[in-house]
Amino acid sequence: MMNIRPFFEHLNVDHIHELATKSLLKNVIKTYQLPIFGIHGVSHWARVLENGMRLATVTGANIKVVILFAIFHDSKRQNEANDKGHGRRGAQLASELQTNWLNISKLEFALLKEACELHTDGLTDGEVTLQTCWDSDRLDLNRVGIRTDPEQLCTQAAKDPSVIKWAMERASSETVPDFVRSIWDFA
Repeated sequence: MMNIRPFFEHLNVDHIHELATKSLLKNVIKTYQLPIFGIHGVSHWARVLENGMRLATVTGANIKVVILFAIFHDSKRQNEANDKGHGRRGAQLASELQTNWLNISKLEFALLKEACELHTDGLTDGEVTLQTCWDSDRLDLNRVGIRTDPEQLCTQAAKDPSVIKWAMERASSETVPDFVRSIWDFA
């Protein structure tokens, strides 16, 4: 079983400051059509980000892509239910903001785009960064009453029972990570 303490000791909030900046978030939120703190809003994005960072310490996924996936994957939802195409729209928004706001390589952008576009397809095979992104989102499904199914997860890190328990507790209690207020400046 994975121990939670080492994760938090190694959580590098500088990555959050550098990539998921307040300015970037403000630009993403400009076009966000749903309630900011709704089930697919910034609290969800932040839990996905923390899930992904935790997993990436084990999987070796590209942390830049994982952080940006958390912000863009649901950023263009038009409703809180079945919203076909929202991942592709989120990837398109990332493309529009790439030049001025995203400090990533072409390869990293290609991974981000693919992760966003395919995150609702139920895939479990793929490059480790894609898998880590998809797992980080699936670990937050308990917020909508969907119990995390280890068979639907991609990585061994995400399938760890202690990780599932940790993520499910945070999702069901609608935990709002501290950096939502301290870094992103959402009250």
